[in-house]
Amino acid sequence: MKIETKRLVLREYCEEDAEAIIKGINHLNISKWLLMVSYPYTIKDAKGWININLKEQKKKQRESFEFLITLKDNKKVIGGIGINVKRNEVADIGYWLAEEYWRRGIVYEACNEIINFGFEKLKLRKIVIPIFAGNIASNGLAKKLGAKLEGTFRKQCIAKATGEMHDENVYGLLKEEWKK
Repeated sequence: MKIETKRLVLREYCEEDAEAIIKGINHLNISKWLLMVSYPYTIKDAKGWININLKEQKKKQRESFEFLITLKDNKKVIGGIGINVKRNEVADIGYWLAEEYWRRGIVYEACNEIINFGFEKLKLRKIVIPIFAGNIASNGLAKKLGAKLEGTFRKQCIAKATGEMHDENVYGLLKEEWKK
């Protein structure tokens, strides 16, 4: 499965992606904002994540849809994005982007497509975006996407990369609020 935007192709994982993932995500400036990503990020980590996704892709009733963010013009892997169905037609999304591509609207573009996929294809009624409270850029992105801050969970998350505890802001976006 793949989703195309003006500049991007969001595509599912394949076994050959390990090195490209490591190149993009193996930086503390990225992993410190992610719950389950270690630092340093090793080939074992990448292959494990790929295998989890390959198994999920084979399921008929999927709960997780994880994509690599690639540039349409050269197919370069520059990030990842996923939507995970929880229950009651609600899912959460998460993402990462290689630092050299920050502040170019790439994650906004990818999130728009993933949100649309969630509401239109998965028939969700709500999408949740959990973000470490200190991640200013991602908090701003959630607001730009039209999501509303629903609350802050104090001392909710420990980043695997740093061992630091974070408050977590939880943003919600209802289907009827989604602007197309």
